[in-house]
Amino acid sequence: MFNDIGALELVTIVVLAILVFGPDKLPKVIQDVTGVIRKIRAFSDSAKQDIRSELGPEFKDFEFEDLNPKTFIRKQLTENEDLREIRSTFDLRKELNDVTDAVNSRETAPAPAAEQRTPYDADAT
Repeated sequence: MFNDIGALELVTIVVLAILVFGPDKLPKVIQDVTGVIRKIRAFSDSAKQDIRSELGPEFKDFEFEDLNPKTFIRKQLTENEDLREIRSTFDLRKELNDVTDAVNSRETAPAPAAEQRTPYDADAT
């Protein structure tokens, strides 16, 4: 949660807290905040346990992190045997090289004679 807070931001927060609450009340405020955070964590843990117990034994391996779409898709792609087999037989680099070769051969091949016209051909018709 606080992984992206640098030293300068942390010092700024401490200085602001000292200015707002004062050095005498600051320890009490820190205790209150940490108490609230503990209660919120306990509440969320008990809610997770309640949800797991209500889902039943078939969802005993259920993780709430799996509800994140990126995690869900990554897990499905790695665990599904059919998709793993398809991925192993499909070589994307080979397919891209084939398409690139086909496009390059069309660009270098001369155009058919019927389509090659000079600017003077348009005036003659």
